[in-house]
Amino acid sequence: MTSDAEPLVRYAVDRGIATLTLDSPANRNALSSRLVAELEQGLAEAGKDPAVRAVVLTHTGGTFCSGADLSEATGGDPTANPRRLVTAMRSVLESAKPVVAVIDGHARAGGLGLLGACDIVLAGPASTFAFTEVRLGLAPAVISLPLLPRLDPRGASRWYLTGSVFKTAEAQRIGLITDAVENPQEALTEIVDAFRKASPQGLAETKRLVTADVLRVFERDGESMVAQSALLFGSEEAREGMLSFLERRPPVWATE
Repeated sequence: MTSDAEPLVRYAVDRGIATLTLDSPANRNALSSRLVAELEQGLAEAGKDPAVRAVVLTHTGGTFCSGADLSEATGGDPTANPRRLVTAMRSVLESAKPVVAVIDGHARAGGLGLLGACDIVLAGPASTFAFTEVRLGLAPAVISLPLLPRLDPRGASRWYLTGSVFKTAEAQRIGLITDAVENPQEALTEIVDAFRKASPQGLAETKRLVTADVLRVFERDGESMVAQSALLFGSEEAREGMLSFLERRPPVWATE
């Protein structure tokens, strides 16, 4: 992955495991067009490398991913940003290599969609989660494509509707993450050692089985979720929600 600028997603391979590291601390690894493009490029590189057995998705800093890059949320084609996220999540799901997210930091909104697309998610004690869309005049539309098939329905309602922050034990209970762990790197070692013992064909075909239902949701609802997201992002309430967030003030609808 070459660029004149420092990469926002760093790519490295060690003993058959490709690691993609989100490294955009200036905006808390927000899903900018450039970061998403580099993420997709890294997945493609791992996919075509016969020596790579699996992919690890991780991050620098205290935030795994803060969600959409709100600085890119206005102007131009209103479907561009949600469609870009759909494509990124689908790239994770359709990768023939298992994708393991290893996080020990905050994940918000669209960042949770990335976690939902991964095959295994290991989260350390510093991790927190929130579906913040409802507080911005939005809804977790496109990220629901991989998440709702995996989440406990009551848990989804509880956290989608409140936008409140929750921690790893609850994230594991509702199916957002696979394991809440004290030492993410130690837990990862056990996972990747198992991958190294598995056949590439066995991994690819088994992944196809476990992602089939989620991908059917993408086929069925992808376009309608993109349309809903674009409509919401263009609304007056969402404009107020995003402006209040950027200005670090309560939105006009917030009450005591």
